[in-house]
Amino acid sequence: MLIYVIISTKGDSMFNGDVNLNLYKVFYDVAKYGSFSKTAEFTYTTQSAISKSIKKLESELDTQLFYRNASGIELTEKGRELLFYIEKAYGNLLTAERMIKETDSLQRGKLNIGLPSYIASFFFFDEIINFHNKYPNIEITLMSGTTRQLLDLLDNHQLDFIIDTAPIRTNNMDLSIIKLSTIQYSFICKKEDYSKYNIKTVKDLENVSLVLPVPGTSNRKALDEFFIKNGAYPKNIINIHTSEVILNAVNNGLGVGYIISNLVKNDDRFKHFDIEGLPTTDIDLVFNKKFLTTAPKRFIEEYINLEIK
Repeated sequence: MLIYVIISTKGDSMFNGDVNLNLYKVFYDVAKYGSFSKTAEFTYTTQSAISKSIKKLESELDTQLFYRNASGIELTEKGRELLFYIEKAYGNLLTAERMIKETDSLQRGKLNIGLPSYIASFFFFDEIINFHNKYPNIEITLMSGTTRQLLDLLDNHQLDFIIDTAPIRTNNMDLSIIKLSTIQYSFICKKEDYSKYNIKTVKDLENVSLVLPVPGTSNRKALDEFFIKNGAYPKNIINIHTSEVILNAVNNGLGVGYIISNLVKNDDRFKHFDIEGLPTTDIDLVFNKKFLTTAPKRFIEEYINLEIK
């Protein structure tokens, strides 16, 4: 018995293959700006044109992409699914454009680096300045955020690479994670308050006010394990999320702070306590070699001294 399968190539097929990229660009903009009116304002078009484009795309896809209500618009479940792929496609297009535009001489291009603010203040900042001085036509952007936020931006090609503290956990097998250095944590206080504290061992920390990173963060977990291991159980604790605010709290006399040593290495307002065995952490570089354009590749090779093969 012969079985014939007929595949239609006419326009009324479920998938006609004619992709209107302009409609997807409008969808991406509306999802980004959160309203038709803002999209019209920022893209220099009319609200009615935006609305017609979205209706046309919804008709072609035979699905609703936005809920419309009195307070504005909201993505439907299908709309969120579509946005996930559109963001990746848009990121790929921008990266492809950069690949073409960035010349070997780096007369134009971009460098987008993700790193927490407390690392930006001491780690590779001089190298970033030197890179800018050597390649002044390269637009440099430094972005801070949580590790998860930075990884999402890297995945969407909004960042070229990340410099962050370990551990960096990701399911993306295309990412390279390379250790750059190991940094030390320490307890510090305001310089003029040093003499009033009699801190020689970790047990002495039980009797003072401590300014620590918030519970649940990787550096706080390591510190809590260090306390338990040494039989120390501090009770007077102020929890603060950022290193900058911890320093500010210590400088205002709120107690003894726990901080990366490098942050106060050349700051004579503070003094360290010599406590043995405090935790260390690694600083890692994270990137996707497939999407490195000329500028970030040049920075990694020249200023991090890492060859990209």
